[in-house]
Amino acid sequence: MSASKDKVGAATAPKKSNSTAPATGARPVTAELSDEAVREFLKENGDFLQRNPDLLDHLHVSHASGSAVSLVEKQVSVLRERNVDIRHRLKSLTANARENDKLFEQTRNLVIKLLEADSVSSLYRAYMDTMQSGFDVEFASMILFGDEPDEKGCRTDTIDNARSHIGALMSGRKPVCGVLRTEEFSYLFAPDGGGNPFQQGGSAAIMPLTDGAQLGLIAVGSSDADRYTNSTGTLFLAHIAEVMLRLLPRLSGTETS
Repeated sequence: MSASKDKVGAATAPKKSNSTAPATGARPVTAELSDEAVREFLKENGDFLQRNPDLLDHLHVSHASGSAVSLVEKQVSVLRERNVDIRHRLKSLTANARENDKLFEQTRNLVIKLLEADSVSSLYRAYMDTMQSGFDVEFASMILFGDEPDEKGCRTDTIDNARSHIGALMSGRKPVCGVLRTEEFSYLFAPDGGGNPFQQGGSAAIMPLTDGAQLGLIAVGSSDADRYTNSTGTLFLAHIAEVMLRLLPRLSGTETS
């Protein structure tokens, strides 16, 4: 009998579970947050740190010096750098505005002198003198194309001879800026375009005087190869050329009624 009772007891005894139940009050296990999940959360809850300002003291960002700084200190540093950058940009804009004001006044004075010219030679002299004194450019040039020799007190040349020296610079009706070879630079800015008085070239801004026909060109130059580049503004030179194109036919007596 006792043996049978033992078997019954063994059969009815509860089985032990291999799993362990969580202890009362233990923190539930959650999936580990990824950096991307935190980024998305902060993007969708932009006021999170404002609602939990105490966290700012616990967030640290590495500094360039190697030490750690709080997020507030990092924000102050970023704002300070932005402020410096804005001041530099404002200073550059102010300098450009002053330069443009000066250029506008110089162009205005030159246009007035051009309008007062009563001959082609006086137009030529007004341009050359004002560019070198008023605009303070290193070199200036004005060449009129024609078959007649220089009898008008200004520099003239045949268009074929000009093309043989600077043909690549005469295409189109837009200004050309860039570095010139010694031969090109000498033709434009040497007295009467003769010889090669310059040991090396330079840079120049060239504006064709073209209104249906090629009447000539005006140019300014510098021995500094970086003075006139493709990014150089040439609005004032184009404006002066437009004024000359309207004056030359009348002053040379070729204007048609």
